[in-house]
Amino acid sequence: NVILTATPLAGYTFTSWSGDVIDTANPLTVTMNSNKNITANFTALPPQGPGVIDLGTAADFTILSKSGISNTGVTSIIGNIGVSPVAATAITGFSLIMDASNQFSTSIYVTGKVYASDYTLSPPGKMTTAVSDMQTAFTTGNGLTTTVIVELGAGDISGKTLAPGLYKWSTNLLINTDVTLSGGPNDTWVFQIAQELKVANGVTVHLTGGAQAKNIFWITSTAATIGTTADFSGNILSYDLISLNTGAKVTGRLLAQKAVTLNAATVVLP
Repeated sequence: NVILTATPLAGYTFTSWSGDVIDTANPLTVTMNSNKNITANFTALPPQGPGVIDLGTAADFTILSKSGISNTGVTSIIGNIGVSPVAATAITGFSLIMDASNQFSTSIYVTGKVYASDYTLSPPGKMTTAVSDMQTAFTTGNGLTTTVIVELGAGDISGKTLAPGLYKWSTNLLINTDVTLSGGPNDTWVFQIAQELKVANGVTVHLTGGAQAKNIFWITSTAATIGTTADFSGNILSYDLISLNTGAKVTGRLLAQKAVTLNAATVVLP
């Protein structure tokens, strides 16, 4: 006798065995009295959580701001950045080099393109549309109400493991020690924060079970501060400032209706 065990990946469930044995038992005991060809069959689970927030053309940007993007030190950004309605002069600390097309700039700190409302953009309303889409996504995300988990941890989720879902706080949201988001690759998390998102120095947001940063949305109605050397995951949609302190890393997007400040930080498009 040989025992076969089918172990599904995150986001899947075992359904049956087929081939030389047709059964739904798991584990399965097989009598090996001849060569056998047995297949384990799995099906995808429906995605858990409130669903992906449509960012529209704002999704084309790793960092998007209405008031400016400032950098100090050696920062690394993977993806495009842009500002509107302010001009390119509101992008500081990047040593911008205008492309010959006058449609975008480049920077040694950006693996991507840099856009501003005063460039010769293609299409012409590119930045206006992106900012409008960002604001729509903020409003949409803040307006979700289905199966909401309210005031978890009284505004402090330090050390917690969070399943996919919609979470809401009327206070600041504090993350002082590592947190874990556990779910499948198509599951989603939306965090509605009425005040400030505060992530302490050195904190890591761990993703397990196949969870992906692109499916995580932190929506703060004031500001977001990511502490020194923190390793953060998810898209931040902020009504106010987004600040990354020295050595902080974000795998996600920084979409701010005011300014974004970076200090030798890393931001990677998910």
